[in-house]
Amino acid sequence: MKDFNYYAPKTVKEAVSTLAKLEGDGKIMCGGQSMLLLMKQNMLTPENVVDIKGVSELDYIKYDKGKGLAIGALTTHSAVEKSSVIKKNYPVLAEMEDNLAVVQTRNWGTIGGNACHGDPAADPPAVFIALNAKYRLVGPEGERIVDAEDFYKDYLEVDIAHDELLCEVQVPVIAANTGLAHGKLMAQKGDMGVVGAAALVTIDPSTGVCRDARIVLTNVASTPFRARSSEKVLIGKVIDEKLLEEAGKIASEEVNPPADVHGSEEYRKDMARIFLKRVTAQALERAKQKK
Repeated sequence: MKDFNYYAPKTVKEAVSTLAKLEGDGKIMCGGQSMLLLMKQNMLTPENVVDIKGVSELDYIKYDKGKGLAIGALTTHSAVEKSSVIKKNYPVLAEMEDNLAVVQTRNWGTIGGNACHGDPAADPPAVFIALNAKYRLVGPEGERIVDAEDFYKDYLEVDIAHDELLCEVQVPVIAANTGLAHGKLMAQKGDMGVVGAAALVTIDPSTGVCRDARIVLTNVASTPFRARSSEKVLIGKVIDEKLLEEAGKIASEEVNPPADVHGSEEYRKDMARIFLKRVTAQALERAKQKK
């Protein structure tokens, strides 16, 4: 690993000021679980590292019945996994975290660091997009809100300026009669998903018709993949096995997955079909149980 200058601000204001002074030569570290691996391999060689792990004001989980959930960027994966508020109101987040990496990583890694890493195989971004979450960024000129779906631009590339900081993930209140689910193909529990899926389904309780669907696939493109064409197949209809199969088939034809030692492009396309169908079916069943 190459030498670098180390900065450890203690407040958001101090962190933003430090980033502005470095004029693009500063790299934020927010737990470092992914970043340090890249630095050890010299794939990332920053001149300056701004370690915000000590910015304690960004470590929180807040819930308001009218506004929804707010997660500070420095909240650890373990805190999300074990939060009673999240288990009660957003159980899909706790479910997702239970399968994210090993305990040691979950105890130190942060939700903000994961969101900003921009890995298309990561689990939290897909679930946040399915939940229609937003990210609150703070910079020298103030703050701005970005849809989680629009935040991801390309492989390891996100919509954040060199002097901005992700401060909060905002998750809206979940509509009535809505079910959510997340799942992924893993060699063993905690592995990065070969392919994964997150799904939200809202139904009309009197007719069973799908009012809304948000489906996101991971590791099948350079960013989390929103399966909009598949969603259109489901919305406005009573979802059944045939529709789920059609939705999965459409997604498998649209994605452009990488090929590596874990699976060929063809294999991942087929897994995208299967996991879209499987996870959406699970979300549908959960929506029905909320009648």
